[in-house]
Amino acid sequence: MADLHIAIFAKAPIAGQVKTRLIPLLGTEGAVAAYRQMLLHALQIASDAAAAQLSLWTSGAPDHPFLVECGERFTAPLYRQSEGDLGDRMATCLYHLLRQHNRVLLIGSDCPVLSVADLQLAAAALQGSAQMVFTPAEDGGYVLVGMRRLNRAEGACDASGKATHAGFDAFDNIAWSTADVMAQTRERLAVQGRRPRYDWAEAPMRWDVDEPADYQRALQAGLLQPVDVSGQ
Repeated sequence: MADLHIAIFAKAPIAGQVKTRLIPLLGTEGAVAAYRQMLLHALQIASDAAAAQLSLWTSGAPDHPFLVECGERFTAPLYRQSEGDLGDRMATCLYHLLRQHNRVLLIGSDCPVLSVADLQLAAAALQGSAQMVFTPAEDGGYVLVGMRRLNRAEGACDASGKATHAGFDAFDNIAWSTADVMAQTRERLAVQGRRPRYDWAEAPMRWDVDEPADYQRALQAGLLQPVDVSGQ
């Protein structure tokens, strides 16, 4: 998959700023430790699936020592996410990468159930007619979005701006961080005349870790290792 690139959205693992809904269970440092595990998992599966063609996109300054270490370990250049809402930031990331790669997947850093096979399945969907692919999340959002480079007849995304890509407007006017994200995205694609299973595809649903119950579920499934909260 030499033409495949995988981007990971991440935050600097700063106590009190990541996985805040896990703090009542794990404490601030425990939540950071859990987040680090999940980010390393995302980087590892991306590296395995895309032959080390990956990048790390951070909110805020990308110079946190842990993020720098991750970039060096996985040969992943670090970029600062753009301004704007999540849709704006995803569109900017994808636009930048589609100028250089034929297929791009974008994932978050809090889905330990996501696997190399999931990434390969999503990438394969972009080898056919599908211009976009999503992996829906149980909470109503999605844990992966992918796009392929369009040819000139479809609107070359690397020629005259990100708005020329048929998929970028799918990110407009979405109520991010709600249970309606995937449903609203489907509605926008339908309004634009995009056909499911032809113009865009959905991979099997997965779940991410936001709440204490999600963390316990990940522990029981062997996806995360327990963090030490004894010193907090």
